[in-house]
Amino acid sequence: MQVRWDIFLVIAGCAVVTLLPRVLPLAFLSRVKLPDWSLRWLGHIPVAVMAALLAQALFVSDGGMEWKPYNLLAAIPAGVVALKTRSLLLTVVAGVGTMMLLMQL
Repeated sequence: MQVRWDIFLVIAGCAVVTLLPRVLPLAFLSRVKLPDWSLRWLGHIPVAVMAALLAQALFVSDGGMEWKPYNLLAAIPAGVVALKTRSLLLTVVAGVGTMMLLMQL
């Protein structure tokens, strides 16, 4: 098997570009004591990211706003499971299971 150096360099460059934005902040922030207000603020980021992803999946289709009734109906039991269990796995299973049942109707 022959190594093509141009492909190898592209893969290595992609690895470095992907790794740096994750490692540098972690290395810097692990040595710094952050104030309590910033830790509280950072705690809201995962919720905001999940809300943005969920809103896009539920309401955006082909670049425009569109109501998707099956997706909205499947989101209700998934949301209830998420609030009750705080388990990502059970939430996904509830959402996918509900969607499967709705598609069979």
